Amino acid sequence: MAEESVEELLAELAALEDPRMREVNERHGDDHGVNLSKLRAIAKRVKVQHELAGELWATGDTPARLLALLVCRPKAFTADELDAMLREARAPKVHDWLVNYVVKKSPHAEALRQRWFDDADAVVASAAWALTSERVRKTPDGLDLPGLLDTIEAEMRDAPARLQWAMNECLAHIGISHPALRARAIAIGERLEVLKDYPTPPNCTSPFAPIWIAEIVRRQEG
Repeated sequence: MAEESVEELLAELAALEDPRMREVNERHGDDHGVNLSKLRAIAKRVKVQHELAGELWATGDTPARLLALLVCRPKAFTADELDAMLREARAPKVHDWLVNYVVKKSPHAEALRQRWFDDADAVVASAAWALTSERVRKTPDGLDLPGLLDTIEAEMRDAPARLQWAMNECLAHIGISHPALRARAIAIGERLEVLKDYPTPPNCTSPFAPIWIAEIVRRQEG
């Protein structure tokens, strides 16, 4: 089968656009109405094509960028390329996939975590906190966990939404993964009350850290 062009893929993605889905997505800041299962099916067919991924990303189109993140080769990006991509990724879903599917698999993940941690752009800093949560869970050696709790305690309540969400996630993972710090993590969550009233569907765990920590620990101790 001949390789597909960017134009053909853009047309295919545009044909998947659903106005009702766009309406729902736009409430979360995502400017597209493409069913992500169908987008993943296209990625499966296209397979890994790193050069094509770069061309798709360069269009600036949100569905094209999501497809790019599924067909790129994460380890092939330089740290500076990933830094530039993160600063361009304003749609929340693009930001989320870039961090989770690409940056986390990159050999530059730790260097970028440190580069982004104190960034003046809260969206960039939120990526550093997402990478920190990953380390809290998997490779905590060398992290100053009490220091992270100090920062969360001082800054989370007034942080912009995406940064606040990422800090809260880190707070919960510290409480879940590190029993010695669990009581303090829960106490911080209870005092700050961040996401306490977040609407949570049935059968889902609340993102309010004290509830989240208690529920996951209960499941783990089963």
